Amino acid sequence: MKRILVVLTVLMLSVVGAVQADSLRDRLKELIRQPKDKPERSAPAAEQGDDIKIPPIGNVRVEDEIRLGRRISGNLLGAAPLVKDAKLQQYVNRVGRWVASHSDRADLKWTFGVIQFSDINAFAAPGGYVFITLGLYNKLKDEAELAGVLGHEIAHVQEKHHLKVVQKSQLLAAGARVLNRKVAKGESAVQKIIGSGAEILSRGLDKDAEYEADRVGVVLAARAGYDAWGLPAVLQEISAVSAKDSTVGMLFTTHPHPDDRLVRLAESMGDRLDGLKESSGTKGRFYVP
Repeated sequence: MKRILVVLTVLMLSVVGAVQADSLRDRLKELIRQPKDKPERSAPAAEQGDDIKIPPIGNVRVEDEIRLGRRISGNLLGAAPLVKDAKLQQYVNRVGRWVASHSDRADLKWTFGVIQFSDINAFAAPGGYVFITLGLYNKLKDEAELAGVLGHEIAHVQEKHHLKVVQKSQLLAAGARVLNRKVAKGESAVQKIIGSGAEILSRGLDKDAEYEADRVGVVLAARAGYDAWGLPAVLQEISAVSAKDSTVGMLFTTHPHPDDRLVRLAESMGDRLDGLKESSGTKGRFYVP
């Protein structure tokens, strides 16, 4: 089960292992280089029977989606822990949950966090788990920008982008087993798909999924009463960062370039959101660590 968590964590996101935050990128590279036949450590005894069932076709039970997201989040936090600032964590959760309440999956028990990592990035896990790096948070100028970033990640969960990738991978794995006339014993289907884990991990989500998350994220932030141009402002800021800057290396590898995202957003938004006004209660509001 360990490898499925690795795949999904950076599928959206990032890495596994109890290491310092600044070495997270090195751990990711190490995982990608890891031989497929390298023996894996057994899962802790308490988790052995906690099987996660993700069918290759059809709907995934919410309970399994949440369990999967919780496992992924636990591994991510093992690599990059939460920032030790209770007020910051409470603030981001308050903003995130408010934006999420305007999504199609408001019923999930959404959890948000800021992780101790200098790279500029944000991650989402199935079931309503969203994390933003301290590096990205420190780039933000106001609450509207935070709402836009969180809206993008909430959109990934709402549209089940990562679950769809997992299901597709399982379907391909199942087809391969049929062709080879082999049946996996002692492994769940979720565990079996990890043969292609490094490829998925290094590839990230499909560009169309990222563009969709941008569009939906803008709408969610606007519904919540924020300036609809919060996310575009963040993308514009990130686009000014040199591609040689190590803080954007992972982001630029797993996402379309911010300039391309801005063009797609401009095409989608046009002037349709120009008439929306930001709630007076959110203007100028922002927690500075």
